[in-house]
Amino acid sequence: MRTTVREIAALIQGEIVGNADTVITGISGIKEASAGDITFLANPRYSAFLEKTRASAVIVSREVKQAPVSLILTDNPSVAFARLLSSLIPSESRPAKGIHASAVIGKEVRLGKDISIGPHVVIEDGASIGDRSIIYAACYIGQQTTIGADCLLYPHVSIRERVTVGNRVVINSGTVIGSDGFGFANVEGVHQRIPQIGVVIIEDDVDIGANVTIDRARFEKTVIGKGTKIDNLVQIAHNVVVGENSIIVAQAGISGSTVIGKNVTLAGQAGLVGHISIGDGAVVAAQAGVTKSVQAGTIVSGYPARPHQEAKRIHACVQNLPKLYETIAGLKKKIEELESRIGKK
Repeated sequence: MRTTVREIAALIQGEIVGNADTVITGISGIKEASAGDITFLANPRYSAFLEKTRASAVIVSREVKQAPVSLILTDNPSVAFARLLSSLIPSESRPAKGIHASAVIGKEVRLGKDISIGPHVVIEDGASIGDRSIIYAACYIGQQTTIGADCLLYPHVSIRERVTVGNRVVINSGTVIGSDGFGFANVEGVHQRIPQIGVVIIEDDVDIGANVTIDRARFEKTVIGKGTKIDNLVQIAHNVVVGENSIIVAQAGISGSTVIGKNVTLAGQAGLVGHISIGDGAVVAAQAGVTKSVQAGTIVSGYPARPHQEAKRIHACVQNLPKLYETIAGLKKKIEELESRIGKK
């Protein structure tokens, strides 16, 4: 790779501050960058790195006006940097089109145009794979399952029977979609399994991380809405509905029959009980334990989860408990001394 700040600015529609002819030979993070690299700064909290970075150029927001290196001002540095990466760094090689000789294809399977089916893939009877989709090695596609066009399934993805996956869906390794919901009835002290006969629907443009589990519904459907992004190690239980364009971060867990609105953020390790709703645009902070429904546009944190400002005040009080204990102990001692003096009189 060899280009100039001028050429990069034209590519990402940015405004140059500094030397437009600076030569760029690499791309790196702002802390790791060296001479010849271009990097980006999206979060103003890290603006101090502009003075420390060894990069030759930095993509920044339009609020930044000067730095010791060449700058490219953009409306959204993260998006601009992503566009740069897509343009200058070769994308991963696409596997050869066609079906590998070791793949097992069932009866009445419908295969689209220009698909790639890797080694040891199993596609059961009646399944359907859309045009240009890529199924990497050792994936399993169950009976009557539909995979849309331009999908990407990395190795060892398991999608069970009667699941519907939309178009342009990316599913990372180890993920299981359509596993049985956790349904048992206690009969005379014995846990008996309740059949889970529903389905899972993954809508268009969803990204699913590694080792995610999305359970099939008991009767109807578990739904992941269009454009939603799911991080690694997330558990989504039966009959959960997740609205469009939501973000679910690593190790979050959603119990059965909970309804998540549109544009919701569930931060890392958030835990939600079942049969509640999270309103559109709500944010559940990291490690929050949600025990009741959350209104639209609300930020909640803590356990049990409550409005974030209230949770912060409670947390601050808890942090002061050791000091408060010492104060009370001191007051108690003084009271005992006063009572002792009064008693002597």
